[in-house]
Amino acid sequence: MNLLLRRLFPLLLIWVCCFSLLSVLSDARPEPWFSSISEPALPTGNGPIPPIDAKMAALAPGAQVERIEQHENLDRKMLAAVIASTAVFVAILVAIFGLCIYQHNKWQNSDPKNIQSSDSDRGLALGPVLGKLNSLRITGKKGLVSVIEYQLLEAATNNFRESNVLGEGGFGCVYKARFNDNLLAAVKRLDCSGQDAEKEFENEVDLLNRIRHPNIISLLGYCINGETRFIIYELMHNGSLETQLHGPSRGSALTWHIRMKIALDAARGLEYLHEHCNPPVIHRDLKSSNILLDSYFNAKISDFGLAVAGGAQNKNSIKLSGTLGYVAPEYLLDGKLTEKSDVYAFGVVLLELLMGRKPVEKMAPSQCQSIVTWAMPQLTDRSKLPNIVDPVIRNTMDLKHLYQVAAVAVLCVQPEPSYRPLITDVLHSLIPLVPVELGGTLRLTEAARSVSSNPSAN
Repeated sequence: MNLLLRRLFPLLLIWVCCFSLLSVLSDARPEPWFSSISEPALPTGNGPIPPIDAKMAALAPGAQVERIEQHENLDRKMLAAVIASTAVFVAILVAIFGLCIYQHNKWQNSDPKNIQSSDSDRGLALGPVLGKLNSLRITGKKGLVSVIEYQLLEAATNNFRESNVLGEGGFGCVYKARFNDNLLAAVKRLDCSGQDAEKEFENEVDLLNRIRHPNIISLLGYCINGETRFIIYELMHNGSLETQLHGPSRGSALTWHIRMKIALDAARGLEYLHEHCNPPVIHRDLKSSNILLDSYFNAKISDFGLAVAGGAQNKNSIKLSGTLGYVAPEYLLDGKLTEKSDVYAFGVVLLELLMGRKPVEKMAPSQCQSIVTWAMPQLTDRSKLPNIVDPVIRNTMDLKHLYQVAAVAVLCVQPEPSYRPLITDVLHSLIPLVPVELGGTLRLTEAARSVSSNPSAN
């Protein structure tokens, strides 16, 4: 823009000077004589009219017409000159403006900094994302997405140092990253040498750019470096529910009401996917390791690599995938995938929250037992149920609430999909069990609040 102004300024100055000169000439031309001739001054005396005055009086009518014609010709010439100079100036302005645009586009296309790698142009369906990172931007099929430079990720993760590892998944590790503006993020590193990993990467980036919900993890950007892919998320400071329940702390930070809040948050996230996304989204890999917790134990569903958009699927249209212990029987045996498959997985997570046990546990070197098989006979027996509750939260809840949650879990893990409730029904069953300050409708007395906040009270 500055270059354009520098080029136009001399022409603008010349045009203004010419226009001013024409205006001055117009103002400075001599007054027409016909103003005095048309109305000749009468002699003051009564004497005879002088001969010269008589001659002028005789010539006055013709001179008046001649002067008017000269004046009109002069005005027309000046108007034509002004119009011509203006047209020339506008033409020059348009030409220079077009030239500047052409040179700018040529420079932008030839600048290597503005050329993205061919891997970045594979047609991912991408939407608008958070603009907090110092990032490049490319245009995808559905808008703009942050593309993070690989060097920036190296610096933020301290060259992917092992001490920054937050967790490990099927295709790689998740690292903690700190960027220049003190923004903390989680970076998932994927080895995409295989076709499945590449598809999961594209699927997750696509879906997360179209999904916005408080209980769904937020995408900050992505990076492509050779056969390695990186997905950058918001950082969840309390890690995964799996780590909190089955890690070193063994669930000690999770009170009864916090566990119910986590279940409620996960149900809200699933309801959004099933009921409010168009088309509906089936997560297909809901589990405790994919439920992440922030500093206040707000839960968010993550890892959408296996998610399917488009509602019910059959075994002929989709590859069987999932995690042992969370996969619904009809999907595992017949390949039938519906929203009820996610409801089954949610029921398994609810059992983990209740009992503090893993979804599948080894009974012998060659034998495993699922939490559903082990717990089902005891969940419906009110005399046995309190004894199988996680010792960390045992005797810290209202027994009526415990029975209600157990009943919801039993319905969710029914072998027959039609017997399972919709996630919306599950959500409405959990809301009254969560305190108001944690996002539910339950109002606690001071005594109940002190008991629920002390997990060691048995």
